[in-house]
Amino acid sequence: MATDKNTIDFLLDQLSKLGEASTKKMFGEYCLYLSGKPVGLVCDNQLFLKPTQAGKDKLDKVVEGSPYPGAKPHLLISGDLWEDSEWLCELVRATARELPLLKPRKAKTKNNA
Repeated sequence: MATDKNTIDFLLDQLSKLGEASTKKMFGEYCLYLSGKPVGLVCDNQLFLKPTQAGKDKLDKVVEGSPYPGAKPHLLISGDLWEDSEWLCELVRATARELPLLKPRKAKTKNNA
């Protein structure tokens, strides 16, 4: 089941205080970014954050799940926790801080054969 656009709109509204939260649609689901850094996925209307110690420390109970078959376990953030915008922003910010910066992509070169 693909994630509803309404779910993404609500999540981005809750994260609007961060200023740099965005999503990108991928295969009917969404990747969540903070300042251009991928921090999680939204699949089947559920939020899966990349597992970090900082993220785990913000949770009363750590629940893990896989966003799709074969994926590494992520922190599953239940929908009722999305209601507290301040807490959700802190969780996403803490997760992003602990994740490494993206490696720059190499420029594609044309083959002049």
